[in-house]
Amino acid sequence: MAKLNLLLLAVLVACALGLVTSQHKARKLFSALEREHEHARELDVEYGRLQLEASTWGQHSRVARIAAGTLGLRIPDARRVRLLARDNAQ
Repeated sequence: MAKLNLLLLAVLVACALGLVTSQHKARKLFSALEREHEHARELDVEYGRLQLEASTWGQHSRVARIAAGTLGLRIPDARRVRLLARDNAQ
């Protein structure tokens, strides 16, 4: 009977250690998951900022201002513009 009690005690201790270990691993994994969620939120915010910046840089008025000021480009005179028909046979 004493041997059975010792065996049951050893099984109980092993199960308790297994439970504590699995709970610890689960908490560590949950903490890592929360960090990754926070990182994903930060990346979403940065992506939004980058989209706003790209739309600002690509505005027609800004491009026209830089083309005229920095590069010296200008809109051609309407008398010098020719429209060509697109050939559909290509």
